[in-house]
Amino acid sequence: MAKVLLTGAGGGIGRAAALGFARAGWRCVLVDADAQALQRLEALWPAEAERPLSLVADLTDAARIERLGQEVPPLDALINNAGLSAGGTEATSCPDDSTAARLLALNLAAPARMVQACAPRLRPGARIVNVASGAGLRAIPWRGLYSPSKAGLIAQGRALAQARPDWTVTTLAPGFVRTELVQRLIDGGRLNPAQAVSKIPMGRMAEPEDMAEALCFLAGADARVLTGQLLVLDGGSSVCGGSQPLPPCAHAPLAFEAPLQPHGESVREPGWQAALDTWVRSHADRAGIRSYPAVIDGRALDAPPGAQLDAVLDAARCFRARHAALASLTLLLPRPAAQLPWELAGDAEAARMLVATLAAEWGAHGLRVNALELPPGLAPDSCLPLLGYLAGARAQFLTGQVLRPRAGAAEP
Repeated sequence: MAKVLLTGAGGGIGRAAALGFARAGWRCVLVDADAQALQRLEALWPAEAERPLSLVADLTDAARIERLGQEVPPLDALINNAGLSAGGTEATSCPDDSTAARLLALNLAAPARMVQACAPRLRPGARIVNVASGAGLRAIPWRGLYSPSKAGLIAQGRALAQARPDWTVTTLAPGFVRTELVQRLIDGGRLNPAQAVSKIPMGRMAEPEDMAEALCFLAGADARVLTGQLLVLDGGSSVCGGSQPLPPCAHAPLAFEAPLQPHGESVREPGWQAALDTWVRSHADRAGIRSYPAVIDGRALDAPPGAQLDAVLDAARCFRARHAALASLTLLLPRPAAQLPWELAGDAEAARMLVATLAAEWGAHGLRVNALELPPGLAPDSCLPLLGYLAGARAQFLTGQVLRPRAGAAEP
């Protein structure tokens, strides 16, 4: 039985992830500073799941983290989810403020200390997942050092992936998630939910379960092709600009367990067509259960230099003509050539920006668009589990992203 250690397990994203892992058959080690929160979580534990090991620990205490590393069993995955927010203060206010020091200790120092303390317990090919924030991608004012701490955590994850290629290291960056903290801000009048949603192309806030589904995927062996990468799960808000408010989503999302109904389109890359055909046949419709349509389009792989934008636009038009709501388009793109004539150099970047633009325009319909940039030599079979998550109902808050799976990363 696979084992996962999850920090910050007592509430919000951590609690949803813990329950998701339990339902998926993982043995869970739950860490939180709040003993009562862990007790409440255990009261919700699925009857069929193995009981968790719950450990109370303040992760701002370096000595406690060191002892924690001696208390845990061998692990297949470590998820650094615990974090602290701050509101109403400037980044430079109170340089000796203990709150700022505690924030940095928990958000930036603790994940590194957890990895160091648990390293002897991590099995070969272990997965490390750091939970950062969209605030690490752009400055959020009047939240103290929150944005700097999360930007540092994102960089830390990339560096760890380079230092330990035998592990799979990824970072999740959530956007607005309707946790207890966010709900308290709404109830207290400090956050206008309509205003927040007006900046999210998908037209809704995420639920903790959206993040839990992502963490369950990233903690598994199938995430190997994403090592060193950042998964931005924010409904497209990080790729969307403009001054106009976006409309709310007109369609409730489907259940996470809605079966995938994939369709391959214009995929002629050697090896990919056969792999996708087999994969599509394995997802035959289930009678009586609404499926989630997903188009995998590879016409850009055959586009000559300078024509990638046209290929993506053609794929988008075909998709939009066939799907009105609640479906996904995943584009297969080639990695940009190392050397191109200068007049063609903007084509690939224009195609990536089109992905972001479509995500912003389609989100209110429950339509998503993402892309995979495929390196030479990537085995199609190693990427199919990623496609299953990316294109399916489990990732209905993921849009506007261009992911770059790694060739040669299928085996730890």
